Amino acid sequence: MALTSTTADTPLDICSRALILIGADPISSFDDGTTESTVAVNMYEDVAQSALVNTRWRFATNQKVLNQLSDAPTGRYDLAYQLPSGLLMLHAVTVNGNLIDYQMYGDKVYADTATSDTVIADYTFRAEEQVWPSYFTLAVEFSLAIIFATSIARDASLAGLMTDRAEVSMAKARTLDSQQQTTRKLATNRFITARRS
Repeated sequence: MALTSTTADTPLDICSRALILIGADPISSFDDGTTESTVAVNMYEDVAQSALVNTRWRFATNQKVLNQLSDAPTGRYDLAYQLPSGLLMLHAVTVNGNLIDYQMYGDKVYADTATSDTVIADYTFRAEEQVWPSYFTLAVEFSLAIIFATSIARDASLAGLMTDRAEVSMAKARTLDSQQQTTRKLATNRFITARRS
């Protein structure tokens, strides 16, 4: 009989596969009353969000024009802008493609800009599991397995093994994800000129 496997594209699937990694039984829901489901439902979102801000993942990065707020900042900056909902980490704020100085205050960003400026934010958002690449999903599963090995299996050596696997998986995921942009070329003209002189 042929076995079929599907992708893990829900929090329940991801937690179940992390449990399988430590030799535990998968869960069928987050409220089935088992120790596994209790740990999973309480820890999953923190692990997921932590992994999403681990690096600037291409699949979880977006740009948005910020809405200028009518209330000006109390001091030090000229204007305030509302940050997008779902933002996990702000990476840059630009005007006309140029980076500008800014400061985050809660869910707002303050900057010395003109009212006519179009202010754009680059940020990491809470990407849904359905769009996670398999390399990232696997890294999250190993990260969850560390918690499960500690809290469910209560096995320090297994937790250590899962930690090693999680670190390797996350490093590979960062490498793969970084390839999804234009490759930067090293300017070699001055080196060639210096060598020939």
